[in-house]
Amino acid sequence: MRLGLLRPHLSRLGSEGRSCSMYTLANSDKPALVIGVRQHQSEESFTLTSTGEKINNLCNGEISARLCQTGSILKAGASRLLGSVHPDYGPVVAVGLGKHNDTLNTEENIDLNREAVRGAAAAGIRAVKQLGLKCGQVESFDDSEAAAEGATMANWSFTKFKAEKDPLPSLLPLDESAEWNRGCLLGGAQNLARELMEFPANHLTPRLFAEQVINQMQGLPVEIIVRDEAWAESMKMGSFMSVAAGSAEPLRFLEMSYKGGDKDTPPVVLVGKGVTFDTGGISLKPSSKMDKMRADMGGAATVTATLKAVAELALPVNMVVLVPLTENMPGGKATKPGDVVTAMNGKTIQIDNTDAEGRLILADALTYADSFNPRLVMDVATLTGAISVALGTAATGAYATSTQDFKVLEAAGCATGDRVWRMPLWNHYTKLMKKSPLADLNNISLSPGGGSCTAAAFLKEFTTSKNWLHLDIAGVMENEGAVPYLGGGMSGRPTRTMIKFVETI
Repeated sequence: MRLGLLRPHLSRLGSEGRSCSMYTLANSDKPALVIGVRQHQSEESFTLTSTGEKINNLCNGEISARLCQTGSILKAGASRLLGSVHPDYGPVVAVGLGKHNDTLNTEENIDLNREAVRGAAAAGIRAVKQLGLKCGQVESFDDSEAAAEGATMANWSFTKFKAEKDPLPSLLPLDESAEWNRGCLLGGAQNLARELMEFPANHLTPRLFAEQVINQMQGLPVEIIVRDEAWAESMKMGSFMSVAAGSAEPLRFLEMSYKGGDKDTPPVVLVGKGVTFDTGGISLKPSSKMDKMRADMGGAATVTATLKAVAELALPVNMVVLVPLTENMPGGKATKPGDVVTAMNGKTIQIDNTDAEGRLILADALTYADSFNPRLVMDVATLTGAISVALGTAATGAYATSTQDFKVLEAAGCATGDRVWRMPLWNHYTKLMKKSPLADLNNISLSPGGGSCTAAAFLKEFTTSKNWLHLDIAGVMENEGAVPYLGGGMSGRPTRTMIKFVETI
C-alpha cells in the first residue's frame, strides 16, 4: 500500500531524526511496538512493511494516518513516536528503512537492505530507551536475523564499573523465529567481543582473560587449555616471550578446541592477538589515548566470541582457537630496540621497535598452529595504525594466500555489513622485512610506507599453511559513528563476519 504525505509544521527534537509528538503513551505498560516504514522511490510517499501493514489494518489505518499527519518523510535510521493505536499493543514507534534496493550494490559490496534493517531496528530500540519504556517489541522488517542483530547490538552498553547502571529495555520479537534467535546470538557474540575490549586492563590481565573465557564457555562443548610461561619456554617461543619480558603479569597461552565436524576433518584454526595492554614497551607510545590500548586484545576478543557462537550454533566444523596473552610494558627486563630473539620456527628476529609487538606474539602462535594440520589458518589482530590510514573505519584489511578463501570471506562481509578489503601480500614487502643487519628478519621495515603490508609479510614467514588469512582490525577497533547500530566505544568488529566465514568455508 503506497501512501502520500501531508506536510503540517511539526517541531523537531534531537539530532537523530526523532520528532516530538502529539500522541500519548497510553498502554505504555505494554511493550512498545517498533515497526518499519519504507520510503518510496518518488520520496513523496511511503510503504509500511508487511507486518506494519497488518497492524495498520487491525487499527483501521491509524498508523498510516498518523504518519501522514506528522508530515515529513521518515528518513532511514530515524524514528517517530506514534503513540497507542490499538488496545492490544503498546505505543508504536515507527522507524525509517529508506528506499528498497532491488539488487546487491556490487560497487559498495554490501547488502544495503540488510544494513537498513539493522539500522532501523537499532533506531527503534534506542527510541524505546529514550522514552523510558521498559520493553521493546521489534518486528522482523522482512529480515528477522538482521533485525535481531541490529536491536541486540544497539541494546548494549558497558557500565560494569559505574555505580549508576545504564537501564536497558527488554527486547522481544513481534514474531519469534529461528532466524530471530540466530540474529540475537550473532549480535550477542559481537557484544561479548565489545565487552572484553572495553574491560580496563587491570581487570583483564592475561590470567583474568583466561578466567573470563572459561566462564563464557561454561556448558559448551569447548575444551580449554591454559598454558603458562614454562610451556612457552619449552616450545621455544622466544618471540612471544620477548614481549612479555617487561611485565610483572605472567603470560598465558590459550588453546581452545571445538569438534563439531567429522573426526578426520582438518580444523579451521583462528589465532587472536592478545596484548591485554600495550604501552609500546621501551618504544613508548604517546600518552594521548593510550587508554584505548586496553583493546589491543581485540583479535583475542573476536576469535573467542566467534568460537562461542560456533559452539552455540553447533556448526559442523572442527575449530582450534589460539590466543597468546601478554602485556607489553617498559619494565627493567623489557626487550630493548636492537635485541635479537629466536622464534619457535628457528628464525631470528631483530626487534628495532618494541611497539611492533603484535606480530612477535603472533609469529610463535602461527608456527604452533601448523601442528594441527589445519584446513586453513586465520589470524586476527589490531596490528597497525597503517591500516587505519589506508582504509579508515570502512573495512577490515585482509591478506590471503588463497583467492578462493578470500572470496568466501568477502561474501561473508557483504552479508553481515562488516566488510573486508583485500590488501597486497607481495614479495616486495617480504624483501623489506628481510633487510636486517643482525638477524633473519626485522620486526619493522627499514623503508617507510606500507606498514600494514610489511607486517603481513612478516607474519607470512611463520606459517606453512597454504591457506592463510590475516585480518588487520586496527582501523575498525573503535566505533565513533561509522556504524549506527553499534553506538560509541569498542566495536567488536568483525565478529559476525568471522562467524559467517567459518560457517560457509
